[in-house]
Amino acid sequence: MESKDLFQIGEVARMFHLSVSSLRHYEAMGLLVPEVTDPETGYRYYSTRQFEPLNTIRYLRALDMPLNEIADFLQNRDLDKMEEKLQQQKEIVIKREQELKRIERKIGNRLNQLKNARNSVLDVIALTTAMACRLVWMEDNLTIKEFVDMETPIRKLEQKQKEALIFLGKVGVGIAAEQLLKGQFQQYNGIFLLLDEEDQYDGTVIHLQETPCVSVRFRGSHKEAPAQYEKLMNYIQEHNLKVAGFSREITMIDYGLTNDTEKFVTEISIPVKVS
Repeated sequence: MESKDLFQIGEVARMFHLSVSSLRHYEAMGLLVPEVTDPETGYRYYSTRQFEPLNTIRYLRALDMPLNEIADFLQNRDLDKMEEKLQQQKEIVIKREQELKRIERKIGNRLNQLKNARNSVLDVIALTTAMACRLVWMEDNLTIKEFVDMETPIRKLEQKQKEALIFLGKVGVGIAAEQLLKGQFQQYNGIFLLLDEEDQYDGTVIHLQETPCVSVRFRGSHKEAPAQYEKLMNYIQEHNLKVAGFSREITMIDYGLTNDTEKFVTEISIPVKVS
């Protein structure tokens, strides 16, 4: 079957820079059915009058409009309908752009945190300032000897969240002030999620004010933390300070970033006030 007004599916695919499978998919969805299908060979032929709707499909797909929306427009061609579809798609694109900007900021945060951790001054206790922050706290008595001991409480924090916690802020653990004063550093009283500015968490969020802290960074993870707590509490006593809240212990570099335990960095901060 040959005609100067009919073109085989492969020819049409090449002319419009599409794949043959895309044209077959458009046919299956009823978007663009070939003008003629040879009953003997099954070859599909498109006519020149189908080029305009095909170009419309390609244009709307370039705008990332879903095929079902394109099908709705093609079946109900109308100027108002096209304006409505384009406006809807514009709103979708704006929303997606905002989400990509948020992801860009999240990546920037992680890069800054990683750079900060890799440039850490280790084993030096210092009086620092913890910036105001938003934090999710969940009480839970935890004994952490290996990184897998964190998994169950993390899953509890993650319940009913739209995003995985690996994408939401940074997870840490804390010891209550009463327990710190008793010198009990082997068990944690809770797990927390330190939220980034753009994070959205479905649940109770605590707002902590800027506060002075006694802090230390060291090579290792939670298993090495008790000895560091002892040093911090000795520093607090020697400098006439008072513990003013639960500790904030965060592994800045851990198994989530590397299998090399020699590169692990953990930070412990204890809020204090002058006695």
